[in-house]
Amino acid sequence: MNHNLSVAPPLEEANPKNPAVARQQLSIKQLIVLSLEILLALPLGLALAKLHIGGIAWIFGGLASGAVVLQGCRIFYKYSPKPNRNARKVGMALVGLSVGASSSSNNLTSLAAGIPIFIFLTLFLLLSGSCIGYIYSRLSKTNLLTSMLATVPGGVGVMASIAADYDRNVTLVALVQAIRVTSVVLLIPLIARTSVANFLNPQTLPITNTLVSFNPSQLGLLLLALVVTGLVVYLAALCKIPAAEFFGALLIGIAFNPLLHWLPFVGDVNFNPPLFIKLLGQLLLGITIGEYWGDKPNLDKKAIGYAFMSVGMTLAAGAIAAMLAMQLTSWDWLTCLLVTAPGGAPEMILVSLALNHNVEIVTTGHLVRLIAINSSLPLWIFLFRHLDSQLSEPDLKKC
Repeated sequence: MNHNLSVAPPLEEANPKNPAVARQQLSIKQLIVLSLEILLALPLGLALAKLHIGGIAWIFGGLASGAVVLQGCRIFYKYSPKPNRNARKVGMALVGLSVGASSSSNNLTSLAAGIPIFIFLTLFLLLSGSCIGYIYSRLSKTNLLTSMLATVPGGVGVMASIAADYDRNVTLVALVQAIRVTSVVLLIPLIARTSVANFLNPQTLPITNTLVSFNPSQLGLLLLALVVTGLVVYLAALCKIPAAEFFGALLIGIAFNPLLHWLPFVGDVNFNPPLFIKLLGQLLLGITIGEYWGDKPNLDKKAIGYAFMSVGMTLAAGAIAAMLAMQLTSWDWLTCLLVTAPGGAPEMILVSLALNHNVEIVTTGHLVRLIAINSSLPLWIFLFRHLDSQLSEPDLKKC
């Protein structure tokens, strides 16, 4: 009798070439890297808070942690992780929830009359960014679309992902955007520190104190707010709403307490996200910025020099916009600077929240800019690609 022993083929899940297994392994690695970044960012943020750096010391701690951990992975483990976009989405949602809860819906509604001013300032910054991008393109010999994506004051992750979609220089776009956001996040608090008396706020307390001060009775409300925020953010992303994570969470933060008071079976409850939620949002935003610094760019010194030059021009354009805002409004100079600063919207709103300085005005200004930039991106990309093709035709004819 012929007995054939057959060995069962290995399970599909054990095959390292299986896309599902590869994705799972990648997710585990990203989670390990993010855990290390948070563990390093906590003592760094606490040390900076002890040194009275200010209310956004945790962003700086996260920034340093993201850069150090990614460089460490590359040097010691020969592993080059990419910046974690999901971590930034979570950070934006936590910041949006905190900002929305601290903002009054009545105050935001009263700012509707100033929307034309916000639109004018946004258009000025967009046009300035386009001119800077063109100058940068001509000087650095970079194609126009890459230059525009690098210099227009949008989000680091958004602009880098668009560059990848259109097969442009992702490293260059991410570097210029990271330099811009980092410069603004560092400079604005430094300027404000010299003129705002309440720059130091309870956020600078050690994290242990923030955990002790958390009211356990609000744990259920916190969990409910996080679940509702996750649902709204998911629906907003499905609807292709720009910056869905920040917008959705901001909306929940604004509407959560009024909705609670509207329910007949809920008493006089006032929910305010605990401080560690805000600090975690800051850490994650800082970590993702730092990761772009840790993602070692393969660029020469000349390209990096042009990148800093374009960022300098962008900062100058923001300062000019702040001067225009002072002439057109009754806002003080710091509010104008926060509204027009060419940094990331969550970061700038966090700075105003840390300073406790006209949060509603700064939030409205950056929301208008976010909507304008993200909604007009398809048109801008079409124009830049068309100009790119026109500018490249004379070069082809010369060849």
